[in-house]
Amino acid sequence: MVDSQYYLPNDIGISALDCSEAFRLLSPQEKMYAHYLSRASWYGGLVVLLQTSPESANIFVLLQRIFRKQTPAQLEQVATAAGLSSEEYQAFLVYAAGLYANMGNYKSFGDTKFIPNLPKDKLKALVWASQAFQEQPAEMEALWDSCSCLLYSLENRQKQLGLGDKGITTYFSGNCCLEDAELAQKFLDSKKLSAYNTRLFKKEDGGKTCYEVRLASAVQKGQTAVKKAKTKGENGMQKVFQYILMKINKQLAYAANENQRKMLEEYTRSFTLGSIDAHKEGSRYWIKDKGPIVESYIGFIESYRDPFGSRGEFEGFVAVVNKAMSERFAKLVSSAEVLLPELPWPQEFEKDTFLKPDFTSLDVLTFAGSGIPAGINIPNYDDIRQTEGFKNVSLGNVLAVAYATQKEKLTFLEEGDKDLFIKWKGPSFEVQVGLHELLGHGSGKLFVQDDKGKFNFDQSKVINPETGEPVSSWYRGSETWDSKFSTIASSYEECRAECVGLYLCLNKQVLSIFGHEDQDADDVVYINWLSMVRAGLLGLEFYTPESKSWRQAHMQARFVILRVLLEAGEGLVGLEEVTGEDGKPDARITLDRSKIPTVGKNAIHRFLCKLQVLKSTADVEGGRAFYDNYSTVSDTGAHNFLRLRETVLLRKEARKMFVQANTRISGISPYRLQKQHSFVTPSQPFPSFGADLLCILHPRFRSLVLPPSLQLHCLISTDPVLKEWSMYRWPALSTERRVGR
Repeated sequence: MVDSQYYLPNDIGISALDCSEAFRLLSPQEKMYAHYLSRASWYGGLVVLLQTSPESANIFVLLQRIFRKQTPAQLEQVATAAGLSSEEYQAFLVYAAGLYANMGNYKSFGDTKFIPNLPKDKLKALVWASQAFQEQPAEMEALWDSCSCLLYSLENRQKQLGLGDKGITTYFSGNCCLEDAELAQKFLDSKKLSAYNTRLFKKEDGGKTCYEVRLASAVQKGQTAVKKAKTKGENGMQKVFQYILMKINKQLAYAANENQRKMLEEYTRSFTLGSIDAHKEGSRYWIKDKGPIVESYIGFIESYRDPFGSRGEFEGFVAVVNKAMSERFAKLVSSAEVLLPELPWPQEFEKDTFLKPDFTSLDVLTFAGSGIPAGINIPNYDDIRQTEGFKNVSLGNVLAVAYATQKEKLTFLEEGDKDLFIKWKGPSFEVQVGLHELLGHGSGKLFVQDDKGKFNFDQSKVINPETGEPVSSWYRGSETWDSKFSTIASSYEECRAECVGLYLCLNKQVLSIFGHEDQDADDVVYINWLSMVRAGLLGLEFYTPESKSWRQAHMQARFVILRVLLEAGEGLVGLEEVTGEDGKPDARITLDRSKIPTVGKNAIHRFLCKLQVLKSTADVEGGRAFYDNYSTVSDTGAHNFLRLRETVLLRKEARKMFVQANTRISGISPYRLQKQHSFVTPSQPFPSFGADLLCILHPRFRSLVLPPSLQLHCLISTDPVLKEWSMYRWPALSTERRVGR
């Protein structure tokens, strides 16, 4: 029997991201601007399929062929005639929705593979009975043959994303290991090249090991943005980037100001030539574009899913400002210079100047990528963040629905805490997200010596508070946080930001900004800390004992914080294994709220200070040992975390999927939100799940013209040498230029 963690349940939670009112209030020009960037983002989202697994693009095209010919209602009749039960057909729809929602067949949160919850022969029967197969049997059979084995495979290495023998990745060829990734990073650093938009290929050539670093772009063969290494073009997913550029070029006419126009021009240069420097320039103009009504960002952004932590996954989002909520965040920004000195590290370890960023609450119109976060702090370029600034966004319509739950589904809490948890989870998480993004990711200094030998700190005066000695290590030249701390960088930084949120939420001024006073403020603090402790236990779902690795940066971070608070002792946190009312293993978490301002705060103070010092001084060896110690999951000590992991898996609830809006031109009138094939008004409800879900997920892709290269990809990869990965013939991101080593 297959473990249920590799299925999406038929009753999976579905939440609609409602932005109809916010969109309605936009001007015609703003609607046009939002629409074209949404289309560019959805085209860019196709890249994620190719960054996830070798089979994801094939599965996507197979589903596209099927749903373009028949609606879910029509397919249901076909499924019944083909011998599928209603539950099996529902399982097919849920799988298809999951593939679209994650843009691949691995969960965006946790990186675990999911497979259809129906027998393979039943799915094949449905494919064979579909109208798409009847019209093009040879192509459909070739599509099925190209992905059906991997679609259902749960061999150990294919259960999760990872590098080498720890899992599947398409950021590296299948024969790469950690040592290859480290070697490539040193090469890139020496050439002052970013890894954000690259993949690494390793092959043998005449008995010699050769590496290819491929950069994603839309250029023709022979063109290049890289002048410091030999390059070579190849035909691949060039069309995808050409479609992105086509939509961005149309969007230029509707830009609201010069900063937006220059931003889009630099994005065009970046995607045309594969230039990260151009994307940085675009990001600089984006930072200068203060308070836009329509906010957006697009490119290779987050590095969570690269097993080495240096390469960005493509994403694009478009959202509309929620003015009322944004006012609270603006007050938080205004208070930042007062709050930053409260953080536990010495002043020398804080940025010389706090560059006040935009901090807005947004209602998401489009978020194309593998998943949708609750908040964002970008750009991720350290050199820009340290000296020029950044932006923070809180995604309001995500926060409104993502963490709502029913009392009977609340696990591991005492009954007396459940009502309070339900009441204050949303407001407390809003506070945590605000602090996490603005003062978590937005704080702390990196000590750097540039290429000319100039330091950004006084070597003779700055003392390491952990050793009492002068600072003896720092970042050199083109080294960055991601390139130095690589595999632990994402989780380590999320842990640091989460700790800042816990630490500063104790500040009465912060709570007042968010409208919480007196007893309500105390309850918000309690639930925020209780949520973090519970999340640390829930995080065990995302740990793989076989490879002793974590699959999700945020959940690893929360487990680490749980360990820190348990270690603090004095009865602050209790965690015990119990037997549930159903007779099965269970667990109970307790938190002594009276000790949060004392025992809890002191524990986070010590831990957070050390995190920052190790980060500031580029102490990779010390940082890795420190963080890995708290990340360890074992069956020894006061708590048997390996056994608790089994309890967490037994009682886990599947993560919700989001339904997003779609836009479409209606004659010469402005764009309107679209449900299925008809326009909707704000009063029309979104459906809850199943076939209706697919109707909403699917239209955005129905209007996308699949590039021939993507279709051809589904018919290749038959070389037996490449059978496992299909990588070298696989046209990953675009015309990828090969940078010779």
